[in-house]
Amino acid sequence: MNTFSAAQRSRVTMLDVAERAGVSKASVSRFIGDDRALLSEAIALRIEQAINELGYRPNQMARGLKRGRTRLIGMLVADIRNPYSIAVMHGVETACRQHGYSLVVCNTDRDDEQERQHLALLRSYNIEGLIVNTLGHHRDELRELHREMPMVLVDRKVDQLDSDLVGLDNPAAVEMALSHLEERGYRDVLLVTEPFDGTSSRIERVGAFKAQIEQRPALRGAVLDTGSDLTRHLKTFLADTGHGPKALFCANGIAALASTHALRELQCKLFEDVGLIALDDLDWYPLVGSGITALAQPTAQIGASAFECLLRRLRGDEGPVRTLDFAAQLIVRGSTVGDLR
Repeated sequence: MNTFSAAQRSRVTMLDVAERAGVSKASVSRFIGDDRALLSEAIALRIEQAINELGYRPNQMARGLKRGRTRLIGMLVADIRNPYSIAVMHGVETACRQHGYSLVVCNTDRDDEQERQHLALLRSYNIEGLIVNTLGHHRDELRELHREMPMVLVDRKVDQLDSDLVGLDNPAAVEMALSHLEERGYRDVLLVTEPFDGTSSRIERVGAFKAQIEQRPALRGAVLDTGSDLTRHLKTFLADTGHGPKALFCANGIAALASTHALRELQCKLFEDVGLIALDDLDWYPLVGSGITALAQPTAQIGASAFECLLRRLRGDEGPVRTLDFAAQLIVRGSTVGDLR
């Protein structure tokens, strides 16, 4: 068995293989391409032996560009540090691999200039399709890219971009959370969200929360963001005891982490002084006090479905745009377990 270093393999060319096998360069191209059936069995065997002897590795990118296909899928994410983004990205990458595609991920870090640069970079890579989980402030560039290739949005809508959208059924998730809190006896609920920055899913969750509170006369509700005054505002919320047992509803994992830090700083007794339920289900939730009740998002399914929508478009589906809204799963832990009625 011959072994070759990466440097040695990179120096071996298709012409070297052809000369070793005693065939034309065109025959080697057919062998490593889609026309192997045109070769006789004897010639194919000689080429295979030459490839093994020389340790030849074809340049898949160059081959793809020559055929007009790279089998590269781009993914644009707003914040790669966000556990939700990582989980969805893993779902996308797994689905890509199962269908013979590779994933190129670009993190905008919530920076508009980074987003603009990454969009140009992804175009230079000749990606075949794009999955977008970002604010989409560069709508013109996104629309231009969409004219060139299929595009699927994850979690966040982008105005004037007519693309398939895959994400959570936010109104249903909010209703599930408030129904659980009300059944457990909580009466004063504070929704904690990241600051508004145009993210459609945040806006949708806050809107659903306000609508649900209006329909539930037993509940009082307010909205607070995770800005620098979070701890002070939480202290005020906890001190106002006139509306019954209190609970925080955190709109995502980042809001849950910020709220938990603030409650620790206030020396709050978790979860006697205040209940807590959070959207997303992160690994650290069971480790806080008696565990944080969660609304788990099917992130792997969301990621895989985003790729499957993209794949359908790549295969020629020109049907109407689709919106896939997945249901959250309620996972009850100690942060809301006490019946306070």
